[in-house]
Amino acid sequence: MTAEVVSVLVLAALFVLATVRTVHLGAAALAASWLVGTLVFGVDVDTVVAGFPAGLFLTLVGVTYLFAFAERAGAISAIVYAAVRAVRGRISLIPWVMFLVTALITSVGALTPAAAAIVGPIAMGLAKRHRIHPVLMGMAVIQGASAGSFSPMGVYGVIINDIVRANALPSSPLVLFGASFGFILLTVAVAYFAFGGLALWRADHRVAHKAALDRPQVDAKLVWSLVGIVALGVEAFVFQHDVGFVGLLIVVVLSAVFSDTAKGAVNNVCWPTALLVCGVVTYVNLLQSQGVVDWLGGSVASIGAPLLAALVICLIAAVVSALASTTGILGALVPLAVPFLLTGEVWAIGLVAALAVSASVVDCSPFSTNGALMVAYTAEDRRERTYRQFLGWGGALVLIGPLVSWGALVVVPSLS
Repeated sequence: MTAEVVSVLVLAALFVLATVRTVHLGAAALAASWLVGTLVFGVDVDTVVAGFPAGLFLTLVGVTYLFAFAERAGAISAIVYAAVRAVRGRISLIPWVMFLVTALITSVGALTPAAAAIVGPIAMGLAKRHRIHPVLMGMAVIQGASAGSFSPMGVYGVIINDIVRANALPSSPLVLFGASFGFILLTVAVAYFAFGGLALWRADHRVAHKAALDRPQVDAKLVWSLVGIVALGVEAFVFQHDVGFVGLLIVVVLSAVFSDTAKGAVNNVCWPTALLVCGVVTYVNLLQSQGVVDWLGGSVASIGAPLLAALVICLIAAVVSALASTTGILGALVPLAVPFLLTGEVWAIGLVAALAVSASVVDCSPFSTNGALMVAYTAEDRRERTYRQFLGWGGALVLIGPLVSWGALVVVPSLS
């Protein structure tokens, strides 16, 4: 076998190994980077290490550290409380509130598992208290986290836009964000009607509901945490400063002022996710530097039918993402699609957006981190049934997500 074939088989084996065994994908990818780099490609360690995405690592650590502090300060609970109050306790609107709150949190840089872990227990508690179907509430949280992550400052948006810019491809962060948000919102709307949303709407006009959440205690640390989150967004969107460094600066200042709240916050940084993303990206960067990505992209392009090749890429993204990390698969598949995109045979921006949608809408799979979290947060007497329903939704979206996004974002533009 050629070096290109070996390296791609190793990449596939990494995802399989991390799925069927308790092996961290990021750690395995870093180890594989060294082995494949030195033994298969014959490069030195410096060449392997050069592919480590230091900027992305800083972004992941800085932002998740800030949100870990904000969660301990009660800022996240305050955001949820304010959102629920805004709809005046209307139970039918609470799933939409959870969707928007989770999207807001991830849109300014929080990782989707972190947002789901923070908002999920509150949302599923509300579901039990007000008899909202757990799949509906879980979908709202999961898909809200995914939708927000495609913002120019969100983790998925940062990963995809960085890769696109690095390869001099046509890019539109707002198109990526808008298309992804729209498709993901559509899946939540379908779940809303499928799992009792209309019944909740009718009940709102018959039942006087009590306040859904207890009022949070407003103090200095909560207020300044909210100020810090807003400042992060302003710095990133308006002044376009580095998100990771700004996040670290804000959380260091907050920690110095509110030392008691800061205790343990660093332990809640999503270190496993940072390792996951950076490990996979390091391996993919190695493949890119050795010409494997060009070779693989050429192989996809050689299918002969550009639209069919685009669909194949989207289906691969959906299947792998349903079983493994969405963040990891985006970091792996977008670079692999670059040579195909460079041919200009399909609209690059549309295919990137379709790939993003395909990989993200399947996060409701109980094998994914966010799906597993929602199942875990479900009341014990409904957990098994909820697991099966999430499995069914995830399986359906593995096919529907790629087909619909491919049709709307790749096929339709190609006809014009």
